[in-house]
Amino acid sequence: MQPSFQITPAEPEDVATILRFITELAVYEREPDAVVATEQSLVDALFCASPKVFALICREHDIAVGFALYFFNYSTWLGQHGLYLEDLYVTPEHRGRGAGKQLFQHLAGIAVTENCGRFEWSVLDWNQSAIDFYESFGAKPQSEWVGYRMTGEALSALADSAAV
Repeated sequence: MQPSFQITPAEPEDVATILRFITELAVYEREPDAVVATEQSLVDALFCASPKVFALICREHDIAVGFALYFFNYSTWLGQHGLYLEDLYVTPEHRGRGAGKQLFQHLAGIAVTENCGRFEWSVLDWNQSAIDFYESFGAKPQSEWVGYRMTGEALSALADSAAV
């Protein structure tokens, strides 16, 4: 019998746990020094008057075993919002027991309830266990698109170049 996990929206008292999970995920993704988020930055983002990002906590017997962080984007082609999954993480000792599946199903339910036309995320190309997990639900890779990112000095320089 699969264990039953409780999935609820994150509360302010979950922020330290969320930051710990983010840090553990960064270590797993081979970027242990990349996390600059703080408890305060998470509180400010998740629990402000008009949050743009949302988090779920997955618990087993009142113990947090995973989380998901997501936000809504928009497709001009569909004319609908989409749900973008930024992070999904389950602690190593709870993997393979259904927590990730329940989180993923819960997110799909939110996408359907919110009339989203898409449910999207990115996965590292070497993370075969995650790729297999997502494909087991019928997800398909989007190989025709190349992700780009601008940060730090390049972002500031571009913004400054628009200032008159």
